[in-house]
Amino acid sequence: QVQLVESGGGLEQPGGSRRLSCVASGRTVSTLAMAWFRQAPGKEREFVAAIKRSGGVSYDGELVKGRFTVSRDVRKNTLYLQMNRLEPEDTATYYCAAGTGSPITSSLWVTSTYDYWGQGTQVTVTS
Repeated sequence: QVQLVESGGGLEQPGGSRRLSCVASGRTVSTLAMAWFRQAPGKEREFVAAIKRSGGVSYDGELVKGRFTVSRDVRKNTLYLQMNRLEPEDTATYYCAAGTGSPITSSLWVTSTYDYWGQGTQVTVTS
């Protein structure tokens, strides 16, 4: 069993930065495929970024536009999402997800790949 706890959300102004954290327990992050998804009110949950067990990363390029960076710290067993140049459209609940398999890149983008989910952390971007 893997538990995921996100933090780092809050209120931010447009153009600001925020770093989200996801602490994993029950398994080492380097043995998991991990991802960030987000969900805005009234919308479906959408893929943001992922990191494979190998350390390879994948982004939704159109969504991220070079502004976000996903990373992990094995010593802290934590997944991060550094978000820069935030826009009001980034307002959403951000979820951390983990899967025990070794998915191909395109499978990283779908929610069904992941076995475990955090409770989410709210990010609100507004002036």
